[in-house]
Amino acid sequence: MTKRFYLLILLAGFFMTAQAQEEEVMDAAATIVTSGYDDDMTVDPEQNKDWRMGENRYSAKPKNAWEVGLHLGHYFIDGDVDRELPGGYGIGIHLRKAVHYAFSLRGDFFYGQAKGLDPQPWTASNFGGGLVENTFDPYDSESAGWFPAHKTRYMYFALQGVLNIGNILFHNDRNKWNWYITLGAGFDTHKTMLDLLDADGNAYSDLVRRSGFTGEKFNTKSGRSEIKSALNDIYDGDYETEGFKKKGIFRLGDETNIHVVFTGSMGVARKISKRLNVGIEHQIMVTDNDYLDGVKYRTAVDQTNNVDIGHYTNLRIAINLGNFDKVTEPLYWLNPLDATFNDIADLKKRPELDLTDEDGDGVVDMLDQELDTPAGCPVDTRGVVLDSDGDGLADCKDDEPYSPPGFTVDNNGVAEIPAVETLSEGDVIRIMNENCPGCKSVAKTGCGEWFLPMIHFDLDKYSIKPEFYSQLHHVASVLKMCPELCVVAHGHTDNRNSNDYNKVLSYNRAQSAVDYLVSNYGIDRSRLKLMYGGEESLMIPSSTNEGQHYMNRRVEFKVCDGNSFDMGRPEGPEAGQGGTPVRGNQYNGNKNSGY
Repeated sequence: MTKRFYLLILLAGFFMTAQAQEEEVMDAAATIVTSGYDDDMTVDPEQNKDWRMGENRYSAKPKNAWEVGLHLGHYFIDGDVDRELPGGYGIGIHLRKAVHYAFSLRGDFFYGQAKGLDPQPWTASNFGGGLVENTFDPYDSESAGWFPAHKTRYMYFALQGVLNIGNILFHNDRNKWNWYITLGAGFDTHKTMLDLLDADGNAYSDLVRRSGFTGEKFNTKSGRSEIKSALNDIYDGDYETEGFKKKGIFRLGDETNIHVVFTGSMGVARKISKRLNVGIEHQIMVTDNDYLDGVKYRTAVDQTNNVDIGHYTNLRIAINLGNFDKVTEPLYWLNPLDATFNDIADLKKRPELDLTDEDGDGVVDMLDQELDTPAGCPVDTRGVVLDSDGDGLADCKDDEPYSPPGFTVDNNGVAEIPAVETLSEGDVIRIMNENCPGCKSVAKTGCGEWFLPMIHFDLDKYSIKPEFYSQLHHVASVLKMCPELCVVAHGHTDNRNSNDYNKVLSYNRAQSAVDYLVSNYGIDRSRLKLMYGGEESLMIPSSTNEGQHYMNRRVEFKVCDGNSFDMGRPEGPEAGQGGTPVRGNQYNGNKNSGY
């Protein structure tokens, strides 16, 4: 009997360029959370990814911008000397960073000037007055009296904790207003100058009479204003005498006095944009220093230590630094409950779980895209009857569920394959080019007529793709039908990356295919030979696009011959990503880049 051989044209894969682009867009969209940042914009991207997938209870903290700001406003000293209003000015800068949503740290620098003029006369201690320091010796006479007049320069640097509650929101996703309070500590220095002497360097004389001071005037607002106006006409405006400094405190170079200062403030800020916000704030500066206004005691017997306190009402303009493609706004502008509320909303929109499966195909009606599957017909994960060879006949009605592609089939689904000898060489080449570059012959043996397919892999992956489960099922069916048969699983890669890397990757791909057949179908491992070739046997040698590279990333199955043997793992580091899926068509691969 003459043996006839048939030519099989196997469509081994799908050109994936368009599909890959679509999947990458879907994957990118999946990483976006409702707060407007993706996994890479958090301090722990893996934790955030696990949280999105429900594998971690908590999301990762977002990377957020630093804030730098400029502030300016009105500064005055509340001390022993009556302040002038407006009394002075202040200016400064700050740098702020969120620790978490409600608390942040702010480094603040301030410089200010303030003036004061008292509408009542002070005398030396010998006459019961509060001018006890030697600075005021020019007024150490019975008739002399001085109305304190000072100009103070003041600076501090402080580290402040900022507590805000404006972003704890329950009705929208972003706040535009933020109310906050601050507490801080730092170091300050000041220099107070006094208008103590006239243009000739002498004490001002007869100030009480010349200013028109009386007890009645001093007791009224208008009277005090009249006294101050007269004093401004008398004083020369030259603050020539440095005020007394507290002795025995820390100084820089014996000149610059340094005190510890405590600050506290309250403010409200308004967001203009993601980049800019403005605010208004009132701050006080408290320090163990009663010489900010130049004098300490009102009378010789009233020597209480009531420290001078600075007040600063200011406008703040702040800018958020950084690239918003890599960081978010500062956390105090984000709603920490946003993701929680959105997850709850998503849960409310989900339909109730209904496990009804009317056609009994194993896919619940909620997910089933074919609700009237004939009994006994295998289906895919969508509930659609399987047609593995795409010939229009369901596998359960197809006498040849895996017909070679490229040929017409009869009413029973059997391919009408012409004998090899009836095809010219040109016809063979044409059919190969039209259908697929990988062609295998149909084997007609004592255990039936069959062929062995091949499977393909994503870039830099060795996970089995779900669309190739049917091909592996066919390999297992052949092995079970032919118990004496030995099959080689031969792994390959495309020609990108180093050959050493590709050898390990092709080994991993062949190993995944072997493990799948053994674990899912109980095939004896001894009937499978694992071999690999890396990039050495390209199906399409001159690959120029992703589709052609995809055809090269494959595992071929063929009958063992005298040169077939199990190849051990090649030397080199681990290559690729993935693993062998468990039973039940669960795919554990990820869409990433590779070779």
